[in-house]
Amino acid sequence: MRRRRRRRRLLIAAPFLALLLVAASSYAVWMLEPTSMSWSERSTEWVRNEVPFGNWMVDKVEHVFYTWHAPKKGGAQLKRLPTFGLKVPPTTQAAGWPPPITPVFAQPLPGEGVWKSTGPAVDGGPPVLVTTYRPEVDYPQIVAYVAWFDQTRTEIGYYPGRYEPPNAAVRGPMMVPDDQRSRLLASFNGGFTYVDGNNGSSDNGLVNEPLKDGNATLVGYTDGRVAILDWSGGPNAGPDVAWARQSLAPIVWNGQLNPALNDNPNSPQWGYTLGGLTRVWRTGIGIDARGNLIYVVANDQTVITLAQILQHAGAVDAMEFDINPEWHTLITYTHQNGLVPTMVEPQPMQSADRYLVPDDRDFFAVYQRLPGRVTVPFK
Repeated sequence: MRRRRRRRRLLIAAPFLALLLVAASSYAVWMLEPTSMSWSERSTEWVRNEVPFGNWMVDKVEHVFYTWHAPKKGGAQLKRLPTFGLKVPPTTQAAGWPPPITPVFAQPLPGEGVWKSTGPAVDGGPPVLVTTYRPEVDYPQIVAYVAWFDQTRTEIGYYPGRYEPPNAAVRGPMMVPDDQRSRLLASFNGGFTYVDGNNGSSDNGLVNEPLKDGNATLVGYTDGRVAILDWSGGPNAGPDVAWARQSLAPIVWNGQLNPALNDNPNSPQWGYTLGGLTRVWRTGIGIDARGNLIYVVANDQTVITLAQILQHAGAVDAMEFDINPEWHTLITYTHQNGLVPTMVEPQPMQSADRYLVPDDRDFFAVYQRLPGRVTVPFK
């Protein structure tokens, strides 16, 4: 009788042990792959991708966590703007600079919306400006971090990461190349992954993932200009384009917000959010009327408020880049006593050395423009 019970227990336990071994093997293989993600982030991705109903389980846990930490309207006013990553001296307004960002609050904080230069000067002027301001009166704790890149003094490079885009024609170093770091000014994250919206990309005439008509597309031309296009040119960008990166539909076009914008947190049109919440960390990129690049990162944003920030900062065309707390990354660099990176916004999930070592995601680097290479500003 005891032997029968023992045999029955073994028969019952055997399938569970087999499943446990399969799961352990899958987890080990997943975690041993090269990655720039933390252990906890990588484990979460394993549950989402490899565990039955794992995506549903993670969504439920994240919904509880992020609902608990969701921003509330009102609250105490900030007494000062955060200086995290913006510890640079105030800079006198100069010709060719964008105007200061007009504060939203009736009583602005010192330095709110005032541009500051960071990094070395190029041709006698600052190629990179940064500022912060509070974008919403109803949410006085929210701060937007804004960077402006002078297209006459900078060049933008686009680099595939280890896993994104999935089918890079040339994977490359997956970080800022060593031989380009002496002129590095800034770096920032790319857009949504390819699977989150058929967000194609191309590099030097080679297709990584086919470009999709109707997607907003950040384009870098071979002469150094950058632009945002509402793409309608087929799967490849063409010979006059150095690189192209898509990320969903435009959110600002010809100075106006896209009328299709909505606050549905589970709309594939504007990206899924962690926990199914409306307000999360979001990033976006825009082009001003003179062809200069504007990057924005802010906490607790909807796609509509992100578009409003870009519009308010001077973007006439704009697109949403990657969202959620893990991926936003704006880094500036100085060159005294070697290359010194500084994370501009609060980002505990990423290091300021991100993009100086191989990374999982694609990204952009901002460089000093090479001597003799002149870009005529857009009229």
